[in-house]
Amino acid sequence: MTTTNRKIEFNIVASVYHIEITPSDVGTHDRVIIQSLLKEIGQTQQVDITAKQKFKVVVINEADHLTRDAQAALRRTMEKYSPNLRLILIANSTANIIAPIKSRTLLVRVAAPTIDEMVGVLKYVAELERFEFSNKLARRVAEESGRNLRRALLMFEALYAQNEVVKDNTPIPPPDYETLIGQIADELLADHSPARILLVRAKFYDLLTHCIPATTILKLLTFRLVAKIDDVLKADVIKWAAFYEHRIHLGSKVIFHLEAFVAKFLRILESYLMGMEF
Repeated sequence: MTTTNRKIEFNIVASVYHIEITPSDVGTHDRVIIQSLLKEIGQTQQVDITAKQKFKVVVINEADHLTRDAQAALRRTMEKYSPNLRLILIANSTANIIAPIKSRTLLVRVAAPTIDEMVGVLKYVAELERFEFSNKLARRVAEESGRNLRRALLMFEALYAQNEVVKDNTPIPPPDYETLIGQIADELLADHSPARILLVRAKFYDLLTHCIPATTILKLLTFRLVAKIDDVLKADVIKWAAFYEHRIHLGSKVIFHLEAFVAKFLRILESYLMGMEF
């Protein structure tokens, strides 16, 4: 894809039956992807006259991360090319999706996998990788993952990567990024100086370069901090976390908003410790 002065590259997963895209990967240029790609697909008629379906299916991942401009372009595309195009939008929340799109779609809630279903998947993967994996340990991994299958598979991988012998009572290591975010929280609580912000910045960059979403970093950091501060501060910290999460969605330089949240948290904490209003 090209804009007026730059070329945009992004990945497409395609089969005979569908095309799968994640426009949010290109940030604020997702509108170009929506307009250009879907227009090209929608204008192409079905070549096989014997085909049962006369339309193409496009799956859009992380639909709730699309910018407002991209969502507006998507709404127009849905109306104009509806005879040749069917869209499946995958999202974790409908809160960030504009009302015109929600009114033009059928909402289907897909629940997280059950513990038993996750145990079955973990056992299947263990069998493929030729690992001995007991039902008890598989259930522990499934429960500690919070019914997040992707996280459970990462924990399963880390479990065997870090231990030569795995038993039912072997400690399950958390993902590396969660450990690092926990360290950031501990450092912020131990040192409230401005110099700490610069040190934390480097760790934020480390997380971002390893493809950990900024919203995930902010969410986990908030949970870690809230668990270790006085109850009086919790509501205010959560309020500002929500504020900067919204800023992350609006802006393109996420590191600024992560740093701003850290600075705001340190100010709130320091004001509380000094008996000042925050």
